[in-house]
Amino acid sequence: MSEYIVKRLILACFTLLTILLVSYVLLRLAPGDPTKSSMFGSDSAGSALDASKGALKRNTAMREKLNLDKPILVGFGIWLKDVALHGDFGTSASVDPGKPVTELIMERLPVTLSLNAWAVLFTYPLAIPLGVYAAVRAEGCFDRSSAVVLFLLYSLPVMWVGLLLQTTLCEGGKWPVFPLKGLTPSNEDSFSTWQLQWEILRHYMLPVLCLTYGGFAGLSRYARNGMLEVIHSDYIRTARAKGESETAVIWKHGFRNALITLITLFGGLLPSLVAGSVLVEYIFNIPGMGTLSLLALSSRDYPLQMALFAFAGMLTLGGIFLSDMLYLAADPRIKLHTK
Repeated sequence: MSEYIVKRLILACFTLLTILLVSYVLLRLAPGDPTKSSMFGSDSAGSALDASKGALKRNTAMREKLNLDKPILVGFGIWLKDVALHGDFGTSASVDPGKPVTELIMERLPVTLSLNAWAVLFTYPLAIPLGVYAAVRAEGCFDRSSAVVLFLLYSLPVMWVGLLLQTTLCEGGKWPVFPLKGLTPSNEDSFSTWQLQWEILRHYMLPVLCLTYGGFAGLSRYARNGMLEVIHSDYIRTARAKGESETAVIWKHGFRNALITLITLFGGLLPSLVAGSVLVEYIFNIPGMGTLSLLALSSRDYPLQMALFAFAGMLTLGGIFLSDMLYLAADPRIKLHTK
């Protein structure tokens, strides 16, 4: 077991290194000069800035700081050395100039995690039983009607749903029930403890709904299909012949074997906790990892972009590793091949 884990970790390190190298090369090969964007002005206005000697010096200094004056592989090696030996991802070049990248990420990460934790908390406990129930009554009225509703939900774009909710249910809309943006009220001091909790709950409702409905629909269908693959197996008929209750047959014998499909999806859960909230955070003006990623990309903040790529890569590989471990727990027939 330990040998298998060590091999998986070594493979994950090489995979992460490849992801970071490709990301760095693509950033360096992208057209335009990042030192002429954001804090230095846009590329279109660069000619006016470059006319001054001070602007040229600032651009040159920034190129040296970001190692843009060095060959691509040399620049990547310097960045990797600082990260591996010192844990230093550098300072932001444009989103928040001079502020350490790790501080920027740690400030916004709890916001995104709390938002997505609520989404997962509602999605899995509701979607999985619904999918199992539909599989048990396959081709019935409930199965067919739920399929229509779930496919409809899955096809709705998050951007459209978010804007529709804002124009109808938020402040300034037809029925102003929920706040328009943010996760906390701007005047927190004017509320009592319980009133503040209610206001925070109101701020969370629509963003969590936008994060939940698509995953809920997809997960329900995957759970249904996974159960259909095992529900007519010989061991299910044997369990029924032994006189076990239908609940025990479905959940004890059937669902455990159907978990393999859901565990495969679980591998992508960790990176989706960050990547899946980009549009939602943008629509509702939530200061989380999604909006930070958009700011880093639009302003071409190299240190922040590389830190976000590294973070996303580690989450993806961590999810895959966790899936492998869950496979072993769910299906004892899976053996470790360490030779």
